[in-house]
Amino acid sequence: AGADGCVAVGGGSAIGLGKAIALRTGLPLIAVPSTYSGSEMTPVWGLTEHGAKRTGRDPAVQPRSVVYDPELTLSLPVPLTVTSGVNALAHAVEALYAPDASPLVSLMAEEGVRAMTQALPLVAAAPDDLDARGRALYGAWLCGACLGATTMGLHHKLCHVLGGTFGLPHAETHTVVLPYALAYNAPAAPRAVTALSRALGGADDVPHALWALAGSLGAPRGLAELGLKETDLAVAAEQAAGQPYPNPREVTVDGVLALLTAAYQGREPSVDA
Repeated sequence: AGADGCVAVGGGSAIGLGKAIALRTGLPLIAVPSTYSGSEMTPVWGLTEHGAKRTGRDPAVQPRSVVYDPELTLSLPVPLTVTSGVNALAHAVEALYAPDASPLVSLMAEEGVRAMTQALPLVAAAPDDLDARGRALYGAWLCGACLGATTMGLHHKLCHVLGGTFGLPHAETHTVVLPYALAYNAPAAPRAVTALSRALGGADDVPHALWALAGSLGAPRGLAELGLKETDLAVAAEQAAGQPYPNPREVTVDGVLALLTAAYQGREPSVDA
């Protein structure tokens, strides 16, 4: 086509397609996000082929410029607003206990969680509240930048398996899994939990607070609601535990299966010390 650049307008899937084009052609990418996925702030690309999702990092896919306009998010339905926002929270949560976390990234992650968790109830109550929509985009920017600067752990790997192999919807899967993955890692990540507690106004039980927030805003509670079958749990646990990646707590098949079983049923997450 003789194009000298690529502009991606939309959510994480649209920006992900733009990244795939940039990866294969070297064209510069400009992103105009209309959700809170945060993909626009990362050099991370993802391609799903033959029932498996591959991810990687390449500076060529990092958008050269990003345009944030809260007016573009006004028509985003509340259910998708909530799950997209919790998806963003997952980026910040994992950044807080990543092996390559830094003081600056940790400050950004804590502020991103604070901004997003304050904005989501306001947007849910008044979807046309431009200030709240802008606050949510601010949180998404911070959370996405944290994901771009650190290494992903159990939560993201698990969601990649559930999405790539079993076809579960991206934002909804992140929303369901996050409290359980955090409960699993909490005993091995006390500093991250302390930072999240501050961001959530002093919450005593951070995984439960995130679970309760998402549920109160109408988000799906269990993986069964998203179409996962009980027979898929063992397969997903094997896949997620079979990949080497950094995580604050050792990843075992039994541990991941217990996590997935709780997430499948949608019961309250509990921290196993």
